[in-house]
Amino acid sequence: MRGWWQEIADLVLPADCAGCGRPGVPLCDRCQGALRGPGARRVLPSPVPPGLPVVHAAVDYVDEARAVLLAHKERGALRLAGPLGEALAGAVRAAARGALPRAPGGPPLLLVPVPSARRAVGARGHDPARRIACAAADVLRREGCPTRVPAVLRQRRRVTDQAGLGARQRRANVTGALEAVQGGGRLLVVGPVVLVDDLMTTGASLAEAARAVTEAGGRVVGGAVVAAPPAPVTAAAAGSSGRLRPFASRKRN
Repeated sequence: MRGWWQEIADLVLPADCAGCGRPGVPLCDRCQGALRGPGARRVLPSPVPPGLPVVHAAVDYVDEARAVLLAHKERGALRLAGPLGEALAGAVRAAARGALPRAPGGPPLLLVPVPSARRAVGARGHDPARRIACAAADVLRREGCPTRVPAVLRQRRRVTDQAGLGARQRRANVTGALEAVQGGGRLLVVGPVVLVDDLMTTGASLAEAARAVTEAGGRVVGGAVVAAPPAPVTAAAAGSSGRLRPFASRKRN
């Protein structure tokens, strides 16, 4: 019910730009351009968690892009799912390069979101990663790429809020936390899988999602996120404080 009221309010109430605060528009042209960025690039956390697929990000998690993601995720600005989905679609194209289906009747590309905890979804009133994934799938389908967003992963145990945890702590927190839903294996074998999320920091959640999908019989060809820190975070750098170092990115050739 809360999500329904959020959606109605988001459509009818005046809003300022979620990126820069410009009055009268939910997202101004300049901030839309910031979300498009220079093009998706590979991002590589340090250390790389075991099992992490090759991950591409659409933009750096800074400035306008950070503000827009937070507005969508934490403040329920649901109309931002569209432009965020367009950004994610660019990262998906890079992640699935060579595996993108083109024939309308051929195997679909599967975008599998990293699931949020039920309590987080309840508190926010929506599932940000899934909503953005569905918007990205719409973009790809309009381009002629058959795409599905199967809800096949779930948390099988509670995890601690990742905020404030270092890379090693995050990996320990999520390892073994995900599983495929009953019957999910049948949905995963119909096409190549790209794991998707709104944000990657240490890569621990995406690595755990890759393990769960692979165990269920899916073929993971890559990971795609809207944003990643511009420069990463090593476990050694985090130290006992648990603070993350910046994140490295690798430009696409």
